[in-house]
Amino acid sequence: MGEVQVTALKGVSLRIDKEDFIAITGSSGSGKSTMMNLRGQKIGFIFQQFNLIPNLTALENVMLPLEFQNIPTETARKKAESILNTVGLGDRMHHLPSQLSGGQQQRVAIARSLSNSPDVILADEPTGNLDSKSGSDIIGMLEKLWKNEGKTIIMVTHDMQLAKRARIRVNLKDGQIVKGG
Repeated sequence: MGEVQVTALKGVSLRIDKEDFIAITGSSGSGKSTMMNLRGQKIGFIFQQFNLIPNLTALENVMLPLEFQNIPTETARKKAESILNTVGLGDRMHHLPSQLSGGQQQRVAIARSLSNSPDVILADEPTGNLDSKSGSDIIGMLEKLWKNEGKTIIMVTHDMQLAKRARIRVNLKDGQIVKGG
């Protein structure tokens, strides 16, 4: 941070097994998001702010990561359509983000994170901007990806009710793990 050195994480080591569901908790500034940004390959990201491109349709937003990998357009389109159908947005795929509810926008973000068939999904406060019904739908979707498709889910949240739905909970305080599952 400019001239000031900030230690965000201190000696953090965490083993995450394949097909696991982990919740990383802690107050603001504890190091959760920094820990989330330690990334590898084959990882899908779900952000609290959705990060959808406003002038692209839901379909185009989901196709974007595939296009970055030079997947042929028609192949990318078919895959994106299939994923949007899977997340329940087959009838909304040609809508812009502004024409979708918050829960629908988050489902587009989840579909986009799945477009590259990642083994690991990092979800940073995935329900933070949603009402309780939409939030419950999103966590249910993450649970299905974990249980039915064998995806490894790593979710950062300050919501302990949400964290309880994970198999393992890891709590950070001042950049250190204070309680692990």
